Amino acid sequence: MRLLEKLKEYENQFMFIRWATGGEYGKLLYVGKDFIEFEIVDLDNMEFSETMFIQGNLILEASIGGCDIARIIAEFSSKISE
Repeated sequence: MRLLEKLKEYENQFMFIRWATGGEYGKLLYVGKDFIEFEIVDLDNMEFSETMFIQGNLILEASIGGCDIARIIAEFSSKISE
């Protein structure tokens, strides 16, 4: 199974993605046949800072769990209730 096919299952989820020139926490918005749309979260103020389109063959790593991602989800959840 190709990485982009697997990432399709995780659209609209928070995750960490590392690609050839960087890596950021954010929300996976869309997975296409050859690229992804990824909205980056600024960890200082917990707001979306930019949207990136990343070519699929440049993605090296995608992490969908862990304590950092759980913290981001908790921060966003607390903002929803305000």
